Amino acid sequence: MAVLVIPARYGSRRLPGKPLLAETGKPLILHVLERARAASSVTRVIVATDDVRIRAAVESAGAEVFMTSPDHRCGTERVAEVARALPDEEQFVNLQGDEPETDPTDVDILVRTLAQDEVSIATLAAPIRSEEELDDPTVVKVVVSAGGDALYFSRAPIPFSRDGDRHTPLLRHLGIYGFRRDALLTYARLPASGLERTEKLEQLRALEAGMRIRVATVAQAPPGIDTMETYRAFVRRHAARSGEHERQG
Repeated sequence: MAVLVIPARYGSRRLPGKPLLAETGKPLILHVLERARAASSVTRVIVATDDVRIRAAVESAGAEVFMTSPDHRCGTERVAEVARALPDEEQFVNLQGDEPETDPTDVDILVRTLAQDEVSIATLAAPIRSEEELDDPTVVKVVVSAGGDALYFSRAPIPFSRDGDRHTPLLRHLGIYGFRRDALLTYARLPASGLERTEKLEQLRALEAGMRIRVATVAQAPPGIDTMETYRAFVRRHAARSGEHERQG
């Protein structure tokens, strides 16, 4: 069982105020909370933020908020601050605050993967199903070893196929991590790495430091929210699901 932490910040270069977008009738961060709470492997869900507007939205829904430093370089550092305040907890899940359609059973798969004896960091991946996905820099790709550990993450299409033949699955990374306590706190103490700064991918800090990340594969990746276009697509899907529930009711 794990504590799930959702790091959320108001500032975003591509979509400022993203956690509080509310065209569905409630803020985006509350959709993420609902999905997190539905996971059977999670004992507690906490939103970690440095913004009082996000805190107010989460508290108005009766959910737990932890106010963190505004100086963190990435979401995992925000999660680590929460972990330091919870010394009796051993396992933590970092679910990004722009994943409102995360499958709760995927969270459970992540926690089961983290429970394996040799695993201190875990994450998820799903098959890439189109050339468009492969070429999209907002879709993070991961290459995995025969033993199931991440070899590299990139926004570029990897692995590159020199002759056009592909002999290994093409996988996209999902925005969720599981950490054992010691690995999480170790990660937060590391300086930002060159690869991390180059690709703008926080998980590369761990790989560059020699930390292993176990990758579990799930059926499909939920569509994250990166732009107003992807947010409005989510709003349309949410409206369609709500209309279907009303018709069935």
